Amino acid sequence: MKSAENSGLNEAGTNYDDTKYKKANNTVDIAVFRILKKDLQVLLVKRKHPPFRGSWVLPGGFLNISKEETLEECALRELVEETHATGIPVRQLGTYSDPKRDPRSRVITTVYYAFLSEDKMSKQTIKADDDAAEYKWETVSEKSTIKLGFDHNKIMKDLLEKLKTEIHSNPIAFEFLNKLFTWGELQNVYEAILGRELTTPNFRRKIDNQYIIKEIEKSVPIAKGRFPRLLKFKGIKYTFSE
Repeated sequence: MKSAENSGLNEAGTNYDDTKYKKANNTVDIAVFRILKKDLQVLLVKRKHPPFRGSWVLPGGFLNISKEETLEECALRELVEETHATGIPVRQLGTYSDPKRDPRSRVITTVYYAFLSEDKMSKQTIKADDDAAEYKWETVSEKSTIKLGFDHNKIMKDLLEKLKTEIHSNPIAFEFLNKLFTWGELQNVYEAILGRELTTPNFRRKIDNQYIIKEIEKSVPIAKGRFPRLLKFKGIKYTFSE
């Protein structure tokens, strides 16, 4: 029997020529969201270098092949390098591969997103670094007119649609909240993502049907004579779909 070396096979056991095909570069982009009052906001950075120098974009960068990092590891690294945000769990939205999305070369990006509660936000020291000249929190809505670099306007549109769909079937709203929260704070999250006001009795009935919410004995005063009950998310009753 011929050995792989003598038969011309490489270590993968095939005749595949690694230099035969042109390769695309791989990047990641990360959208970090928070709720401020009744606004859904995303963390943006201003690019320090071409292309799109001076434009606002989502934090991100190139996959480091030499480090043998995964896409998720790359997302977390780039988030630290560009914004100093740490310890934020991310989830994947999808991949964007328009051949003209990056003027430098063929670049395929994988998009991740994450949520920050007020408690988690207080533990962050956000500042621009590496390829980022500045950072800001931008309010997200369907009426937004901000022009982002690359294809990040399309990515943001897809993300907003994803959040609007996901909030009806998954408990993502609670990731924007501290462990203890009020009914008003929870409703603010839904209204910020959906972009419309909700009728309070109907909203509470829907949440009660979908999730296990426990009332905590202590309460907090928010105005004279008003002491809203503090709540705690305990789990899902069943999957809800509209």
